[in-house]
Amino acid sequence: MDLDRALIVIGGNPVTLLDAITAAAIFALLLLIAAVVLSWRAQANRQAGLRRTVELEYRIAELSGALKSLVEQSHGSQIQLASALDERLEQASARTGQSLNQLHERLAVIDAAQKNITALSSEMLTLKDILSNKQSRGAYGQARMEAIIRDGLPNNAYAFQDTLSNGTRPDCLVSLPDSQIRLAIDAKFPLEAFNAIKTARGENELRNAEARLRGDVLKHVKDIAEKYLLAGETHETAIMFVPSEAVYAELYERFEDVIQKAHRARVIIASPNVLMLLVQTLQAIFKDARMREQAGLIKVEVTRLLEDVARLKDRVGELQKHFGLAVSDLEKLGISAEKVTRRGLRIESLDLQQPETAVEVVRPKLVERT
Repeated sequence: MDLDRALIVIGGNPVTLLDAITAAAIFALLLLIAAVVLSWRAQANRQAGLRRTVELEYRIAELSGALKSLVEQSHGSQIQLASALDERLEQASARTGQSLNQLHERLAVIDAAQKNITALSSEMLTLKDILSNKQSRGAYGQARMEAIIRDGLPNNAYAFQDTLSNGTRPDCLVSLPDSQIRLAIDAKFPLEAFNAIKTARGENELRNAEARLRGDVLKHVKDIAEKYLLAGETHETAIMFVPSEAVYAELYERFEDVIQKAHRARVIIASPNVLMLLVQTLQAIFKDARMREQAGLIKVEVTRLLEDVARLKDRVGELQKHFGLAVSDLEKLGISAEKVTRRGLRIESLDLQQPETAVEVVRPKLVERT
């Protein structure tokens, strides 16, 4: 309950609910006091009036205390209510501020997205302008094809705008491993007729645009086959690069006869994804060639190692033979040493005190033995 709410205005001063309650309480108190006074005057001469007067005074005091307590409680409730309202207002303000911050953040994200959409729209318009111009379209297809080739193949495996023996210059020539044959890639796809199909109005315009597309593509296939398929110099198949997946899908969906004729002319029409798959296949071929090259080097090294082992074996045999001769000589030296030892023992066992005749008799024998 809002105790500060104005009920009436008297003389320009608002009277609140709290003022009304206080006035009512005071008025009730005055009435009670008046009643007590009248009662006291009526029974002043009576002996029991004094006791009742005391009781009435006590009750008046109780009522005054209760009224004062009521006023204090009402004031405390008003303060508590105001504090609660202030707290709720602060919480509401905080939530409102947080919501506003989140709204600003979302507006910033929306603004950034709008800028990205605007930039993307500008890029789409630029791409449309590029594809509408023949020279710009050729440069765009060339750049996209070169990016795919550069990302997937080593630098020594390809060459852009290189010249063949007949004087023609394919957009890219990919060297195949262990061979002089090179794969020709052309990035100049005719898109005028395809754009005419998209903008055709009516059945007649659509048929004319389709016929034009067939004629343009087959003529370009014929030019590629005549210029870039050279026996002994280029691969038997050439690649016609289409820089758009949408155009590639449209060709395979609505012009299957053109695809088949291109295959029979040994020209493969490739989108960016198909060219990436071809590059990955070439990566595997180059890797296999490097592995074969490394295997050849390993085989040569193993052969040399076996030759070194054979020479080592021969030298070990010779050394073993020398050791055998040395052992035989040592055995002979042992036998000679044993004989010398035995002869020394015999000499030592001779009786040096024998007569000279005996000595003379022995000497010739010893001389003969030696």
